[in-house]
Amino acid sequence: MTLRYVAMPDMDAEQLWQGGRDAYGNLPERHISDGVGVPCRHCLRNVEEGEAYLILAYRPFSSAQPYAETGPIFMHADACPAADGTLLPSILTSSTDYLLRGYSADERIVYGTGGVVPADMLERRADELLARPDVASVHVRSAKNNCYQCRIETA
Repeated sequence: MTLRYVAMPDMDAEQLWQGGRDAYGNLPERHISDGVGVPCRHCLRNVEEGEAYLILAYRPFSSAQPYAETGPIFMHADACPAADGTLLPSILTSSTDYLLRGYSADERIVYGTGGVVPADMLERRADELLARPDVASVHVRSAKNNCYQCRIETA
C-alpha cells in the first residue's frame, strides 16, 4: 500500500499567514525557533533555528463535531511550500513515539485503532489501519504532548 502524508491544507495556512485567527478565535503567537522540536504542519519540516514560527490552536477536521479534537501546533510564520505527501516527512523521523488513531470517512474515531507506536513502526501500523474497510485516514500525534502532526491516507 502506498501512503500519502497530508499536511495542513494551503487554504488554512494562507489564512493564518494573512493574519487570520486560529480554531479558538485567537491570533497565533509569533516566536523565533531554537531549531529543536518545532515541526511545521504545512511543509512537514522543522522550523530551523532563527526562523519565525507561529503557535496556534488547530482543528484538522472539516467540521466541529464531538470527535474533532483541537490542539496546539507550530507552523512557519512566513509562507513555506506545502509538503508533497509522497515521502515520510522529516518531522516523523525522530526517535520519539507517536499516537496513531484511525478515523472513518465521516471523521469519527474508529474505536480500537488508537495506540502508541515507535517511529520505526509508524508506517507499518498506518498500513495495518488503512487496510481496514472502516478506516479512511489515520491521524498522527505526538505521544508525549498529543500535538497533531499530520494525516495519513492511501495514495
